[in-house]
Amino acid sequence: MCGIFGIEGHEDAANLAYLGLYALQHRGQESAGLVSWDGSTVHVERGMGQVADIFKEKVLSRLPGNRAIGHTRYSTSGTSAMANAQPIVVKTSMGPLGIIHNGNLVNDRAIRQELEQEGSIFQTTSDTEVILHLMARNPREEIVESLMVALERVEGAYSLLLVTEQGLIAARDPHGFRPLMIGDCQGSPCFASESCAFDLLGARLVRELKPGEVVVARGSVMESFRLPRVPEPTRCVFEQVYFARPDSEVFGDPVSESRLAMGMALARESPAEADIVVPVPDSGLFAALGFSREADLPLEFGLIRNHYVGRTFIEPKQSIRNFGVKIKLNPVRGLIEGRRVVLIDDSIVRGTTSRKIVGMVREAGAKEVHMRISSPPTAYPCHYGINTPTRDHLIAAQHDVEEIRRHIGAESLEYLSLPGLLGCVSGAPESYCTACWSGEYRVAVGKDQCQQELFPIRTEEVE
Repeated sequence: MCGIFGIEGHEDAANLAYLGLYALQHRGQESAGLVSWDGSTVHVERGMGQVADIFKEKVLSRLPGNRAIGHTRYSTSGTSAMANAQPIVVKTSMGPLGIIHNGNLVNDRAIRQELEQEGSIFQTTSDTEVILHLMARNPREEIVESLMVALERVEGAYSLLLVTEQGLIAARDPHGFRPLMIGDCQGSPCFASESCAFDLLGARLVRELKPGEVVVARGSVMESFRLPRVPEPTRCVFEQVYFARPDSEVFGDPVSESRLAMGMALARESPAEADIVVPVPDSGLFAALGFSREADLPLEFGLIRNHYVGRTFIEPKQSIRNFGVKIKLNPVRGLIEGRRVVLIDDSIVRGTTSRKIVGMVREAGAKEVHMRISSPPTAYPCHYGINTPTRDHLIAAQHDVEEIRRHIGAESLEYLSLPGLLGCVSGAPESYCTACWSGEYRVAVGKDQCQQELFPIRTEEVE
């Protein structure tokens, strides 16, 4: 779920990359970093925490050059530590390389073990470093060829950006798990996890990188290469459900419209006898709006979110019930009291937060509380870039809907069906990954294709 941004051939590259990361802060909050290239030297700045706290004006002044990439991290592989903050920068026989990664590799442990046995020394526990080691072991005159040799050996989800002496390189895995967009900022190519980053810069969205596409940007010129194709793309539909900002376009769909459609489908599948619809902010907002329209029920902002909550806080004694949720959400009694409420959220993971929210709404005077979820029950962990718990901590893996309803304390609980969800996004249903709901993993975890024959690259004009 990390956010990545890069820009090539712009005199203010680092500052624009900083702003791009600012727009992508929702994709990761534990660390952030920027690397720039000034024509002779790679400059890197990283830190733990959020983008605005790390990149003050003095820090940005240490990042000269017209080529820059940036990363805001949400860890799925490797611990939350400064050593794993990205970009990762190394010196190689091909020159310095800086890399950032959104996604999660599934065969990195096997490759790491093999490389360590052959003498490689790793500096981080991040799966991303495996790609750099593979590149360093297979140097090519054209760095993009070295990258593609490395990518032939890794499996899983990756959207990558690399700063090199030869240009800025963007790559997306052949399955297309994670999004990666191409934009145009005053004639300079730029790349981002989501289109909302381009909006902040006044850049124009050009298109999405195709699954398996590798693009090299040198100044205003771009070349496209292609990794071996897979039978069918496997895009993460949870991007549309939760990850992406509603003002972004992902996989060809405006996220806000997808979520509106999910809410409308949920209202058709699972109506409720109620007086008002209340979203759980912020992820449930657009689904709640769709539910409200389809059910012809008024939408009320009965829960207010505190947007200034830090990542850590000192919790008082247990006597203050549900403090962890109350510091983030607070019910509006005047809207809720005496009414039958439909609460709309995007998912239920462990069930603890939903239980507390239902309790808060009931304490605010709700006559009834009905819970509606705009995705199917999350019963399986993700191995492609979402830090979901193991199966024994997922409530839907251990209990049926009725048992979950009793646990959270609602009068009723219903989820959007998987066919209903897939009907709300464009493209064939089989072109999406639904493993967290169905348990069908398209790319086997731990699958090692290190001995796979390399596929020759070919160049084609970028559309």
